[in-house]
Amino acid sequence: MTTTAPPPKDLRDFYENPAVPVASGTPRSRRQARMLAEALGPGPAPDGRVRTILDIGCGDGTAAATAAPFLTGHRLVGLDWSQDALRRARTRIPYAVRGELTDGGLPLRTGSADAVLFSEVIEHLVDPDAALDEIRRVLRPGGHLMLSTPNLAAWYNRALLLAGVQPVFSEVSLRGIHGRPGREVVGHLRLYTARALREFVAASGFEVVRLAGAPFHGVPRALRPFDRLACARPSLASILLLHARRT
Repeated sequence: MTTTAPPPKDLRDFYENPAVPVASGTPRSRRQARMLAEALGPGPAPDGRVRTILDIGCGDGTAAATAAPFLTGHRLVGLDWSQDALRRARTRIPYAVRGELTDGGLPLRTGSADAVLFSEVIEHLVDPDAALDEIRRVLRPGGHLMLSTPNLAAWYNRALLLAGVQPVFSEVSLRGIHGRPGREVVGHLRLYTARALREFVAASGFEVVRLAGAPFHGVPRALRPFDRLACARPSLASILLLHARRT
């Protein structure tokens, strides 16, 4: 099925369009928040500080609001460059500020953050290398990176490719969906397998601690039990959840 939308002038124009989705399903957000809460432990930092957690690419704030109950006692700050997304985020979370992921564009001092949530963002970036460099800059040594992204090698994508069908999550146009299931154009530029994501993050100056899987809210209802089962093997899961620490 193909859907069409007014052609964007560029990627910034595309993401400022209120019709473009800026939130994903809550199961991933909950799993990611639990992983981070487990890594941080209860209470403040050992030196008594309130830990600062950044949700970079916070979109409309839905993911941060979903994670907040699992991260009580920590300061959760949303960052995005889309003014439209930030207006919506400020209705859900107390702190939401503008920032970019290139050329020192995050409005934070070096080594000032304890953890970064980086949810469903990396697949939209032209330069993911620069993004991880900037995240590494703002994290304290030993700080946590919780990254999530769609899995190119999800169980159903393997079957679709064998059948000659474009994989889910991949997009060949910003104007419409062509050659694969689905209806929404969301601007995916890069997709990762579990192995590629591990290697990329490790090469960017992080130690990979754990890789887990999460279900995808867009899977048809009849197939959702299989999607949940696939989470037991992250390489087959719909969504990859990676926990890494800044070296």
